[in-house]
Parts: sequence; C-alpha cells; structure tokens
Amino acid sequence: MPTTFPTPKLVIFDCDGVLVDSEVVSNQVVADNLAKFGLHLTLSECMNLFVGATMDDVLQIALERGAELPPTWVDDVYQETYERLQQGVPLVQGIPELLELLDRQGIQCCVASNGSEDKMRITLGQNGLWDRFHPNAMFSAHSLGVAKPEPGLFLAAASHFDVQARDCLVIEDSTTGATAAARAGMRCLGYIPEGDGADLSDQGAELFNAMAQVPRLIGLADD
Repeated sequence: MPTTFPTPKLVIFDCDGVLVDSEVVSNQVVADNLAKFGLHLTLSECMNLFVGATMDDVLQIALERGAELPPTWVDDVYQETYERLQQGVPLVQGIPELLELLDRQGIQCCVASNGSEDKMRITLGQNGLWDRFHPNAMFSAHSLGVAKPEPGLFLAAASHFDVQARDCLVIEDSTTGATAAARAGMRCLGYIPEGDGADLSDQGAELFNAMAQVPRLIGLADD
C-alpha cells in the first residue's frame, strides 16, 4: 500500500544550499580569509563547522580556534563574500520546477535564512527570485533579531501566513535549521546532496537528496 504524505499549507525554504547553490562559494571565501589570520581550515572543515551558522557564530568559533581577527572582521568577510557571490551562483537543481508546482497547487511558500537580506538580494536577485519573496515572504535573522537554531524565524513565518506549525513544512540543509524546525514543531525535510545527513536526521529531519523527490514527499504529483 503506498505511503501517504501530508500536504503542507506553507513551505518554508532555507536560502543558502537549498534555494541557491552558494554554500561552497561562501565557505571557500571564509576559508581563504581565515588563512590570512593564521587559522587554516579545509573547505570541508569549514562546511562542517559553519553551514547554517550566522557570521557572528563563525567569528566566535574562529576566535576559539586561535584566529586573531580584527574588530571589522564580520563586515570585511561579508564584503568579500558578496563580491564573490556577485560573480554568479546557480539555483539548486529542481528548485524552479518545485516552485512552479507549489504555485499550481496554491501552496504558499517563503524563505527563512540566517543570512542577511543584502546577501539574498545578490543570490536570489540574479536568479529571478528576489521579487518573488521580498518583502512579504522573506524572513532574515538580521532583520528579525532571532537566528536558527532558535525557532523564531519559522514561527514568524507561520504567524505571517496565519498557518499553524503543524501545517508547515521546512526544507533545510543544516543542523541548525533542522533543530529550529523541531523546536517550532514543524516537519522538516533535510536536503543532503552529499553525505549521510546523520546530523540532520538526529534532529528529526526526513532526508532526501534531490528536489525532484519533494513532490512525492509532500503528497503531490507533478502533472
């Protein structure tokens, strides 16, 4: 007998690594920058440490690991990251088709990110999604003053759309995001194009590795 999956009333997307394939680029910038201050991390180490973190979190982790960073470090690395992202980042494969399906089905969607609106203006803007989400369907930790793994971003989104947490679906690629979804009482799909995703699974996320799988996981058929 086929498995029946609940269809959400609101789909909440993370931005980096879920809507846009920007995590590798951003973390390479951080790795290159930290090397200048005596902290040498591989790209893989940066990804493991920093995906889903705020830049203030990155600062604290780097300091704890012995980096000697200037007071302007967060602003400086943001500027370096923005300049690199402006060179181009693609949408995650399958996102345009998934968004089109949600539109056809009349399912609301939004983006909730620990990143800044300035960053999303660059990454989403070059891919035609900035106007779709901004300002009424975009929730940034920088603007709201609450970041994942706290549930505030997701709860703010649900409140804005007048949807109960149980009727929301979160799509995330980080442990912090999966933790925030669990704390908000929301179902979470954990996107893992690589790796085993054990850290997300430990937080209750249901793992998948391609956006083309999402319609089946939310009880929809792409006709």
